[in-house]
Amino acid sequence: MPDVVGFRAKMGVIVPSTNTVVESDFSDMRISGVTFHTGRIYIAQPVLDSDQAFERLLDQVRVVIETAIRDVVTCQPDYLLMGMSAPTFWGGVEGNRNFTERVRSLSGLRISTGAESCRAALEVYKAKRIVVFTPYQPIMREQIVRYFQECGFDVVRYKDLRCASATAIAQITPAQLRPVLKELDGPDIDAIVQCGTNLSMVRLAAEAEGWLGKPVIAINTATLWHGYRTNGFTDKLYGFGSLLSDH
Repeated sequence: MPDVVGFRAKMGVIVPSTNTVVESDFSDMRISGVTFHTGRIYIAQPVLDSDQAFERLLDQVRVVIETAIRDVVTCQPDYLLMGMSAPTFWGGVEGNRNFTERVRSLSGLRISTGAESCRAALEVYKAKRIVVFTPYQPIMREQIVRYFQECGFDVVRYKDLRCASATAIAQITPAQLRPVLKELDGPDIDAIVQCGTNLSMVRLAAEAEGWLGKPVIAINTATLWHGYRTNGFTDKLYGFGSLLSDH
């Protein structure tokens, strides 16, 4: 028997313990009959002020993600959403595939990752030349550019916001991000992609599509869209950009 509230699907959401944005974003974009249930990856050291610190954080994630998955599957979810993007880009296409397979082996469930979801969104828009920006340190640039290039996209420009900690990412305001979007835009690109799930972008991305005249893909929007469509949910949502309203 299905749950009374999650009668269409219960979706487990894996997020770092430092993340304060994903749950709010997914709640805002929730469709009737789908519920979200969080498993948190314990982050003991949230400092991200150098490439070395960033690597140490990812090392933490690789070890303790098993516990987060163990915990969230106790509510018997039907599907998983990965609410952290960096591990899903690491190692390019093969790295994302290995990550996905590991999660499936631990949970027995399918999963939408940020990397795969952004790829699918770009393919829907038939975009080829893209811009990417993140809140990360430069260490992630090689990994993210590699992933998109292996998927057949040309990364024309890239910007790191270099946040000093995992929690500081959530403090970046739309007023700070609008100039970044305008700086990165140009007639030579087809779409803008934002990575980093603790960066609040779902509404700003939708707004920016209006004044840039091209797709602006927020990773939380893309991940949830991918999860919905993979499960056959075709509901259209408005106010969160053309991905959810038109595709």
